[in-house]
Amino acid sequence: QDQLVESGGGSVQAGGSLRLSCVASGSTIRSDCMGWFRQSPTKEREGVASVDQSGYTRRADFVEGRFTISRDVAKNTLYLQMNSLKPEDTAMYYCAALRAGCSRGGILTPSPYTIWGQGTQVTVSS
Repeated sequence: QDQLVESGGGSVQAGGSLRLSCVASGSTIRSDCMGWFRQSPTKEREGVASVDQSGYTRRADFVEGRFTISRDVAKNTLYLQMNSLKPEDTAMYYCAALRAGCSRGGILTPSPYTIWGQGTQVTVSS
């Protein structure tokens, strides 16, 4: 059974950094389109960054170069390095996978993704 498990969230002060991990089990991520999403109590789920099956990436405009998505196929793991965190980055962060693959850079909208993790909470204080 395909499963995604996120970790690495926590509480940090503004300007700090966190590295989120998402370990996939059940099948290899080699051919997957994958993404990181976030959701806060007052907002809908939004795309943060994505990576396609060839390793090309895409980031949301609000990331402003602060976040980097990467993957390690050998470890079947997706990462999100987050630097210069702001209070408005506070949210539950989810990773997601789409087995069918996707166009260059991946997809930043939630709807095509079929496999989701449980999420990891990120809290940034000012």
